[in-house]
Amino acid sequence: MRAVLDTNIVIDLLHFADPQTQALRRAIADGSLRCFSDQHCLSELERVSTYPQFGLDAAAQQALVGGYRSLVTVCDGDALADYPLPRCRDADDQKFLILGVRCRADLLITRDRRLLKLAHHRRLPVPYAIVTAATAEALIARR
Repeated sequence: MRAVLDTNIVIDLLHFADPQTQALRRAIADGSLRCFSDQHCLSELERVSTYPQFGLDAAAQQALVGGYRSLVTVCDGDALADYPLPRCRDADDQKFLILGVRCRADLLITRDRRLLKLAHHRRLPVPYAIVTAATAEALIARR
C-alpha cells in the first residue's frame, strides 16, 4: 500500500514511539506500506521538530528528520498544478492532500480531525482513504 503520513503521525511514530503507530512502523519495515513525502511536507517536519514541547536539540531534530527521510520516497511535483480536491480548512494541511494525489496514495494517515472530515467530502471526493493509524493498521492487515 502507498501512503502519506501527516506530520503528527510522523512525530507519533518516530519521536514518541506511540503504540498506535507501531504497526505502521512494522508495515514500513516489511515493505507492505510504502510512504511518500515531498519537500513541502519535509520542511514542515523540520520546522515542527524545533518546537520546544518536543524537547529535541539540534542533533535529535536532525536524527528525526533524517530517520523519516530514510523511510520515505520523495515525490516532488509541480507546485502550480491544480488538483480537483476539497479545500482543507487548515491551509497547511492541503499539501498532504496534494501529495496523496501526486504519489497515487492508497491512504493518507492522520489524526487531524479536519483532514479526517474530508474523507467524506461529497462534491470533491479524494481518490484515496483518509484514515487514522488504527484504521490504517486494519486495512494493511487485510491486504
